[in-house]
Amino acid sequence: MAATQQNYGTGRRKSAVARVWLTPGEGKVTINGREMKEYLGRPVLEILVKSPLVHLEMDGRWDVKAFTKGGGISGQAGAIRLGISRALLTYDEELRKSLRAGGFLTRDSRVKEAKKYGRKKARRGFQFVKR
Repeated sequence: MAATQQNYGTGRRKSAVARVWLTPGEGKVTINGREMKEYLGRPVLEILVKSPLVHLEMDGRWDVKAFTKGGGISGQAGAIRLGISRALLTYDEELRKSLRAGGFLTRDSRVKEAKKYGRKKARRGFQFVKR
């Protein structure tokens, strides 16, 4: 059995982390062992996940296998998107310019701010009643 070429990329967004493998194939996307449509549930997130491949016109050429944990579905979709972009770079470094121009290599670093003591949330104080 011949070894198939696999390209790996790690993606993160908010508190979600995705480990992504790309293998040459017909465009099947599997997330945590489930079909993409079944796992994400929203067409907007499906478009988001496939956007780097669509941008480079490689949509039907790669099978994507992703394992995600942490955060919610939307954060995980963003993490997979970055993971796919980074995996494509391990395949061909020439794609960097195009991916960078499309904004696919920028990590969205916005994370929920920690709650402070003496406050209801991170910044919101407790409700004050004068009388």
